[in-house]
Amino acid sequence: MEYFPHVLGQAESDALASRIDDHFRRHGFGLWAVEIPSVVDFAGFVGLAIPRFVAPFTPCVEIGWRLATAYWGRGYATEAAQAAVAFGFREVGLRDIVSFTVPENLGSRRVMEKIGMTHDRAGDFVHPGVGTPHVLYRLARHSG
Repeated sequence: MEYFPHVLGQAESDALASRIDDHFRRHGFGLWAVEIPSVVDFAGFVGLAIPRFVAPFTPCVEIGWRLATAYWGRGYATEAAQAAVAFGFREVGLRDIVSFTVPENLGSRRVMEKIGMTHDRAGDFVHPGVGTPHVLYRLARHSG
């Protein structure tokens, strides 16, 4: 939550969990809990979601992640994001996936690049939910 406006309180966290469950029921995909066997039962989440705001690039499917700080820089986000991309393209049938973050979030931007996403500079935007500039990354499914 380093680059978010604030840490979620219990009620906000519970509401997020309910939205994640509802998203799975409605769309058949969503944000997966990340477990690191023999390390921790819950390190955070990674997966696919449909953003709830309107922007020039919506509607779309976003890949995103939030891991506890103790698990940053160990490849967990990249590994899980690669699995989510494969699932999105192969199982869901997506043609493209986006991701976005604040420009300063270099860790997430590195994950985006490691999974093959490219920065769409023309798509950078001010996030309507938080009012801050965000960079937009894209990944298209390869034909074949």
